[in-house]
Amino acid sequence: MIGGYCGKILEVNLSTSKIHVTDADEDMLRHYVGGRGLATKILWDRLGSKWSKVDPLSPENLLIVATGPLTGFYPGGRVCISGKSPQSNGIIGSTVGGESGIDLKCAGYDAIVIEGASKDPVYLWIKDDEVEIRDASKYWGLDGKDTVVKLTKDALDYLNDKYRRFGEWKDPSILYIGPAGENLSRVAVVMEKWTHAAGYGGYGAVMGSKKLKAIVIKGSGPLPEIHNPIKFHNLLYKAYDECIRRDGMRRWGTGAGGYSVGAMQSSEPVRNWQEEWHDERSFGVDEFERRVWIKRYWGDYGCPTTCLKIALVKCGPYAGALTDNPDYELQAYVGTNLGIFTPEENVYVASVVDDLGICGINGGNVLGFAAELYQRGILTKEDLGGLDLSWGNPKAFGELAKMIAYRIGIGDILAEGTYRAALKLSEIKGMDLLPYAIQVKGVAVGAHGIRSRMDYPTPIAYACSVQGGDHTSVARLPIDSSGGELVRIMCDSAVVCIFNFYPNPSLMWEFYEAVTGIRLTPHDWCYGDGLRILNIQRAVLLLGGPDFYWDPRIHDDNPLRFYEPLPTGPYKGQAADRNEVENLRKQYYEAVGWDEYGIPRSDKLRELGLEDVDLALEEVRKRLKHS
Repeated sequence: MIGGYCGKILEVNLSTSKIHVTDADEDMLRHYVGGRGLATKILWDRLGSKWSKVDPLSPENLLIVATGPLTGFYPGGRVCISGKSPQSNGIIGSTVGGESGIDLKCAGYDAIVIEGASKDPVYLWIKDDEVEIRDASKYWGLDGKDTVVKLTKDALDYLNDKYRRFGEWKDPSILYIGPAGENLSRVAVVMEKWTHAAGYGGYGAVMGSKKLKAIVIKGSGPLPEIHNPIKFHNLLYKAYDECIRRDGMRRWGTGAGGYSVGAMQSSEPVRNWQEEWHDERSFGVDEFERRVWIKRYWGDYGCPTTCLKIALVKCGPYAGALTDNPDYELQAYVGTNLGIFTPEENVYVASVVDDLGICGINGGNVLGFAAELYQRGILTKEDLGGLDLSWGNPKAFGELAKMIAYRIGIGDILAEGTYRAALKLSEIKGMDLLPYAIQVKGVAVGAHGIRSRMDYPTPIAYACSVQGGDHTSVARLPIDSSGGELVRIMCDSAVVCIFNFYPNPSLMWEFYEAVTGIRLTPHDWCYGDGLRILNIQRAVLLLGGPDFYWDPRIHDDNPLRFYEPLPTGPYKGQAADRNEVENLRKQYYEAVGWDEYGIPRSDKLRELGLEDVDLALEEVRKRLKHS
């Protein structure tokens, strides 16, 4: 077995309650690595021939939890969640921080593949080779914090009783959903701890559709053997040194961006992206640090950066609200995007979406979409169940988030995500509301604008990404650039935290060789195995279905708002240029092996050994070339 792998995949069928373990194919691990790549391969092999007919919220869909060879070795802990996405109808590799990936490997598995659906609420219990599907009826309906507290207590009581000879047990890792996932909201996340989330993709809804409340994991074995322990240890110290020297990241995390990305870069969503600049000093990281942070250094397993913080509102109308920093994405999407510019109010709304299991980005995006419709008189108080959804009203946004999680009133429409909600409300209101929907292929755009060119410098970042609006996986030229999607596929497959990747990108490739024994360069990856994974993701995105099919001539594009000039700030008047977008899109298509329609070319697919993908795309070629 290649170094860094357990060589085992845990297979669970919730419809039949059957559980078995299969050997991981070594050739598959070599070429698809783990995490996002491994999940993509498994999904294609099992669902590819019928992809367009598979409903992401049906028992037929798979939920995959996958580690990578660097899980537990590269500083920081993450795991990848994937399946057919209820947002894009494609494959999104969504990673979440925490210890679940390390626990899973220490239990002896590289991945979990879950199919089918239970009739009643269940959770999956994994303690080494003790794997059980257990009743979760008493946890169903609980919010995030209560789920973690009660599951952790019950798990520890069980471990300390059955395995008392090993002494006092530490907390298990728990992947879980909140009410939003239980009610199949497409903006629902898979959570870990009580603030971490695999947000992109809508996989909380996939867990909910399977009646799977949680996956509780406790591994008591060692991590797998690696190829070169001495080289690995030397690299580990080097990585620690690189990360620790990033003092700003250690002190503030991404939470430093709530003020600076808007004020200095004009790239932050403000009132549903109507603006991207603000100079609200009340939203500076020093104000968060002074007013709400109660723990300033908090990290996941083996993480030297410890960029996380814990925030608590201590007094006032939002007293008791508890969450993380919030990080930049939540500062932006449930802060400035909603016209909120004070730490206490931001922490309040962030704590609400965390407890409900709503994605801060996709949930915050749909909240901003609804608020702009209210601003313009398109949605009324009556439509909103009496809510005054004025900008800067945190109580109203918190209440609307609850309506989305429980699918109450208009929340039932908004729970479908911004794109689907825009289409439905357009039909109801008799007007085109897509210009107010800031998304790409059903996925909310991350909180990083492209108009000023000061944050994301290329205007095709989201337009050509196989993960739509995902800000962690953006299209760039040249395709082997460290910030581009192909390198990020490696990050998500290996699986590593990109914040520990940034200080010295070359370290990931060195770690990979030390752990696995396989020498790999960024160029070889981006023009070989990485390109193979990218093209499978592109293929299933185009196959789509069963409710939506993307047309690259229309949908490989930015939200319409990004073509509107910035109205304020030092970069006032700047906007994405359509001619430039078109030219760069053509260049990108050529670089990754797609034809003028944005469809992977037959010759490129055959070169990559993807003849079956080429055959499946014939229906897409006919659909696009004859329309």
